[in-house]
Amino acid sequence: MAQKARRKNKELFALGNEAVVEGALLAGCTFFAGYPITPSSEIMEGMAQRLPCSEDGVFIQMEDEIASLGAVIGASLAGRKAMTATSGPGFSLMQEHVGYACMAEAPCVIVNVMRGGPSTGLPTSPAQGDVQMARWGTHGDHPIIVLSASTVQECLEMTIVAFNFSEKYRVPVILLIDEVTAHTREKITIPSEREYEIFSRVLPSMPPEWFKPFEETTRGVPPMAPIGSGYRIHVTGLTHDPMGYPTQRPDEVEEFTHRLFRKIDQHFPDIVITEEHNTKDAEVAVVAYGSVARSARLAVDQAREQGIKAGLLHLKTLFPFPRAAVEKLTRRGAAILVPEMNMGQMSREVKRVNSGRVRVRTINRVDGLIITPSQILKNIAQM
Repeated sequence: MAQKARRKNKELFALGNEAVVEGALLAGCTFFAGYPITPSSEIMEGMAQRLPCSEDGVFIQMEDEIASLGAVIGASLAGRKAMTATSGPGFSLMQEHVGYACMAEAPCVIVNVMRGGPSTGLPTSPAQGDVQMARWGTHGDHPIIVLSASTVQECLEMTIVAFNFSEKYRVPVILLIDEVTAHTREKITIPSEREYEIFSRVLPSMPPEWFKPFEETTRGVPPMAPIGSGYRIHVTGLTHDPMGYPTQRPDEVEEFTHRLFRKIDQHFPDIVITEEHNTKDAEVAVVAYGSVARSARLAVDQAREQGIKAGLLHLKTLFPFPRAAVEKLTRRGAAILVPEMNMGQMSREVKRVNSGRVRVRTINRVDGLIITPSQILKNIAQM
């Protein structure tokens, strides 16, 4: 069910983490459970200040990240729009509950402010090493949506998108930002009610005795009744039938698993968000996300000033991977450059889609420093 957000336009000079808080409140978040961890702590601090002052808002500091996501899932099942925020080590601890949320189809938003790793790694330095974990961290075949933000304004906007996707498709949504974006401070605009549509989960319209909590629908997304609303609901981490009860019948298991994937697969045009900059005639195309996309945009503009036909494909959705957008670049014959602050995680996806059609070069930085426009420009010129 869609409703319009009710908030007047205003401007703030905010950190990326503070913009996440604004986006969450605008999207209708009323529950946050978390545990402080650098460099995401400002999100938790902001929600601790703001949620108790809002109508029905609840903030809880939990004993650890495992409990945090467990509380978020419970709040979601009870009808709340719920969220947590963490960084790499905490995100590692959450993986079992990520799988539970996928199986229970419990909408929730997890913000992961990436830092260097593995283990405690570089607590105050930027990295993009959690990309593949965001998609594949929990075990088993599971659908999930992974988003990214590169500016402070995008932190607000993509948080709203994360909540909308989570509610619309009954799936956990992970928003990845890195330390640079999280701790950059710049002016943002809080949108008015005319600018954003806020989506809330579809509630059942049938009588309680007809309700099947996990039944098939044309969208692949069953309506969701809050626990305690008079509808009988059985929630389990086991593979279950349309009533929510555990099953090992091969036909029911296959039907359920395929539905989980189909509810994402058939809505790719809605879920996959990219932005192109000077790509139509590009001979070298940079594919980037997060704070690196900002460096890449400047590098592309500088390359154009030097007479090099360069372009940028900025990924805002990381998974499902924007295959069609990358394929379009390869069909145009553009060489591809993938800069990222890891050893080459998203570049693997680009190379898989490319299948050897064009040259793909990577820039991989893992020393705790950002990838600069000059680094990207140098590689563009060499290609």
